[in-house]
Amino acid sequence: MSKPARIISIVLKVLVALMFVMSGVMKLTHSKEIVDGFNKGGLGNYIDVIAVIELLSVILYLIPKTSRLGFLLVTAYLGGAIVTQMAGGQLPIPSASILALAWISMFLSNKAMFLPGSESR
Repeated sequence: MSKPARIISIVLKVLVALMFVMSGVMKLTHSKEIVDGFNKGGLGNYIDVIAVIELLSVILYLIPKTSRLGFLLVTAYLGGAIVTQMAGGQLPIPSASILALAWISMFLSNKAMFLPGSESR
């Protein structure tokens, strides 16, 4: 992998991680806006569980040996967030943007995961 691609991949991965950590901490601290949104969507009872899943996913995403599993968990989480936002009548632009950053980061760091026959890291 070229040095610029590696740097871009790391920067994007850190951005995704920061968003996940911020979101997870806001859920665990029961931020009023977050709690209100979860209650409105009928998920208020699950806010702590969702926060822990979010934080564990991003931890696995950041550890090099578990980054593939973490990537799959992050993308699944964001897919669920997108569907939940759409079902609530919201545009899923923030979640979709974070999902795109995660995909770009993983593609730059591990093309073999997406393109059979490509070099592995």
